[in-house]
Amino acid sequence: MKTFSAKPLEITRKWYLIDAQGATLGRLAVAAADLLRGKNKPQYTPNVDTGDFVIVINADKVTVSGKKQTDKLYQSHSGYPGGFKEISFSALMEKAPTRAIEKAVKGMLPHNTLGNEQFQKLKVYAGPNHPHEAQKPVVYELKGDK
Repeated sequence: MKTFSAKPLEITRKWYLIDAQGATLGRLAVAAADLLRGKNKPQYTPNVDTGDFVIVINADKVTVSGKKQTDKLYQSHSGYPGGFKEISFSALMEKAPTRAIEKAVKGMLPHNTLGNEQFQKLKVYAGPNHPHEAQKPVVYELKGDK
């Protein structure tokens, strides 16, 4: 018996809509990463982009558990002396609420060219509106949350 390997031309992509209102950040990111990688499909192949497009709305209403609202820190460095920056989760949600979800999902994807291609299929919006109505996205219900 031969091992099945998906070909890029054989893949059909769907659009999924995830409502982040009241959802926990980590659980939402796991669901989005699995859809972007294509792990919900029987023809999943680790080295081929078999995933679907994911739209996340209401990103400004995502929650975290415990004291992560104040204690969770996002760190970056510009590469220059004194270029270290640190921002808390609550400050990031005020400044750019879509970035928290994008950072969480990007960390769960492969850290290579394939992961970059999969990440480009993620669309995150702070409010309930999005410009992808023409693609007829299917509403994806998160399990064990809300």
